[in-house]
Amino acid sequence: MLQETHYEVLNVKEDASYDEIRTTYRSAVLSLHPDKLLRTSETSSVNQRSGDRFLKVQKAWEILSNSSSRLSYDNELRNSRRDILTAEVAEDVSLDDMTVEDDGKALELFYQCRCGDYFSVDSLELQQMGYSLLREGSRISALNVDTLPGSVILPCGSCSLKARLVINMDDN
Repeated sequence: MLQETHYEVLNVKEDASYDEIRTTYRSAVLSLHPDKLLRTSETSSVNQRSGDRFLKVQKAWEILSNSSSRLSYDNELRNSRRDILTAEVAEDVSLDDMTVEDDGKALELFYQCRCGDYFSVDSLELQQMGYSLLREGSRISALNVDTLPGSVILPCGSCSLKARLVINMDDN
């Protein structure tokens, strides 16, 4: 997300109340309003930037001041963030796809990246996330207190690719 969100334009948190948004909006409008700016040739570029900023503040207020348009905007924002996260994942892998090594303290899981290095996670890290690994012979399975499926994003040790380790509780 390279574009500034309406929340960032108004410098408020995404869970800000209507009153917080209104207060910040009013303050920004008072400082950026074109009638308040000086009209000199020295400040024309500053006036232009302030005018552009003023329009962004106005647009943000239009969206965030109305509960239905804010809800719609929040949904679009959430979806775009999810799309970005999904786009960064090179592939989905399961526990069965992982190579397992036991170092005596923990089970280490590896999956080879196309660059030649590995995506990896160990049983201690997974345990901190609420998943316990069980090893039965060559088979690895996961237990979760909630028995809900989940996933963990694993970065490659060398390149920028990521893999999503999908932990499906139905396989247990």
